[in-house]
Amino acid sequence: MSRTHRLDLDDQTLREWDAVVLDSGPDGIVLDRSAFYPGGGGQPPDHGVLLWGGVQTRVVDARKTPDDVYLVPAEGDPLPVPGTTVHGALEDDRRTALMRTHTGLHVLCGVVFRDFGALVTGGNMEPLVARMDFNLEAVPAGFKETVESACNAELGFDRRIDVRTLPRAEAFEIPDIIRTATNLVPEDVEEVRIVDIVGLDQQADGGTHVASTAQVGRIAVVKVENKGKGFRRLRIAIND
Repeated sequence: MSRTHRLDLDDQTLREWDAVVLDSGPDGIVLDRSAFYPGGGGQPPDHGVLLWGGVQTRVVDARKTPDDVYLVPAEGDPLPVPGTTVHGALEDDRRTALMRTHTGLHVLCGVVFRDFGALVTGGNMEPLVARMDFNLEAVPAGFKETVESACNAELGFDRRIDVRTLPRAEAFEIPDIIRTATNLVPEDVEEVRIVDIVGLDQQADGGTHVASTAQVGRIAVVKVENKGKGFRRLRIAIND
């Protein structure tokens, strides 16, 4: 059981909060409550600051271990000692851009699965740019334009995005809940977090998302690459 309560999973709009330092040292800073997303599933970690005692500590990385969430301070910044009350604040532009990008990737995943039956084999993102790989044998004529048009239609539908947690057995009863070619949910995970773009895409996911597809903006399919037999990479950009 992690000592850090994951505020980022409770409220994805939260940007500031108060917390108490549980531990600090070479591995980073552990708080009792944290809204820093610690990275995973292709989504990079949040950045931000901790304010305490009239000084600030910049957080430039975050990572999750089986026990805790560790916040990595900028080199040379002061470390608050255990027991210190701190005020945390996320870098809003970065978090919001990553939420838009992550939801955009789920829209892309939903469209390609629905229209072409292809599963995801990999992916990665940075703020407002991303790639997603699919096990797609053939790319039909006009594929790039067709996918881009279909994705932006889904954004225009303003589909609601629901997040819920289900017991593992119940989650795996949902058809096509795993949209990756390999099931990446560890065997010891007893509760599975589900992100549901209502009417389009429902899958196991641990990242942060906007509340509806209309908040993503526009998706541009920048490039479709052939990375080998049955391996297609789509690169996208998120625009206002």
